[in-house]
Amino acid sequence: MSHQPLRVAIIGMGGFAQSHHQTLLALEKAGACRVVCTCDPQPENFEAEQGKWQLAERNVQVYTDYVQMLETHAAQLDVVTVPTPIPLHAPMHRAIIERGLACYLEKPPTLNYAELEAMLDVEARAQWLTQVGFNFIVETTRQELKGRILNGEFGGVQKVGFLGFWPRPTTYFTRASWAGKLMLEGKLILDSCVGNAMAHYIHNLHFWCGQEGLFSWADLTSVEAELYRAHAIENFDTCFARGICTNGIEVHVAASHACEGKQYHREWIECEAAIITYVTHNNYHIAWRNGRTEEAPTDHRGLLLENFQHYFQYLRGEQPRPLTGLSDSRPFVHFNNLIYLAAQHITPVAASSITRSATPQGDGQWVAINGIQQALETFASTGQFPSEQGVEWGRAGGAATFKELPALASTVQQMRQQAQVS
Repeated sequence: MSHQPLRVAIIGMGGFAQSHHQTLLALEKAGACRVVCTCDPQPENFEAEQGKWQLAERNVQVYTDYVQMLETHAAQLDVVTVPTPIPLHAPMHRAIIERGLACYLEKPPTLNYAELEAMLDVEARAQWLTQVGFNFIVETTRQELKGRILNGEFGGVQKVGFLGFWPRPTTYFTRASWAGKLMLEGKLILDSCVGNAMAHYIHNLHFWCGQEGLFSWADLTSVEAELYRAHAIENFDTCFARGICTNGIEVHVAASHACEGKQYHREWIECEAAIITYVTHNNYHIAWRNGRTEEAPTDHRGLLLENFQHYFQYLRGEQPRPLTGLSDSRPFVHFNNLIYLAAQHITPVAASSITRSATPQGDGQWVAINGIQQALETFASTGQFPSEQGVEWGRAGGAATFKELPALASTVQQMRQQAQVS
């Protein structure tokens, strides 16, 4: 592509699409791109936002249908951004690629391994690789630490982990028809804490595990999991999982939306000579086993803007590859599929083990599993599942291997039937 400003279309105006509009407006003012058109099924609901984004003044054309927009402007576009609900990603990606355009696709690309492979088949005919918006891979501190790991400074990586404590009120699950769903209209959705809100961190873990260069992600061979549901939803809101990567590195994940209090999270990498703790938008800490320590801030910059900048540089031939491509998303998607196959059921938490309280806005409730914070921390420190910790709501799950992926759809269907009964 030329060094003229890239010509961009944005699909959507609500939700995270608003961040796309605001960020691309800033890049347009900097001369990096020009937004040609946008669309939304109900653009009249976003009149204030359209004014804020100066769409009329910038001569940005507005449509109600993305296919019509693409048909009209394909010859006047270079790249299309897709910050839309997860179930729409695959058909929108196909429509963009089939018109010879580049695609910036929000995370997650999909939560269904079979659909991801179909998307990769579509991309095989594309001139440009798709970039998936797993935003934290762009962090300089993350890339520098990965480089130090690959250079052997900390010895071999033995285990990586993530702990996520992210309270979500009841209204979070009523905001969209697909929120908290296993399936919708016969299609796998799998919207969950680790598949959506905390998806970045699962992808980050596989990045730490990758040993074949900076931009590499290790895939899984097997997973053990326990899944729990406290909210009135189909899917789980709380996940405990232990996995083994193809290179032998262990992956531990403990995450929940069924909690109350201040959000916090951390990633950690256990190496032979040191343990690295990494907190996005905060700091990282290295504790060597000989007693030496190191601590410094992690990146606090505009990650979405930097992700767009990197992708635009790739399209201009200034970067060799996108930060995260569709194929790089395989380990993340496989994790999100194997946990269902491993657990085999989603345990509904009894009302007697749940504490409910009103949100400050009074428009919903916090739904917190009793003892969830300690259960997450215990899993992070010992690897013990709730069923092994002896908590009142714990129930043993199971294990699954990569070769069992073809059973995903039937397993999820059974889980959905169980959810409807409970």
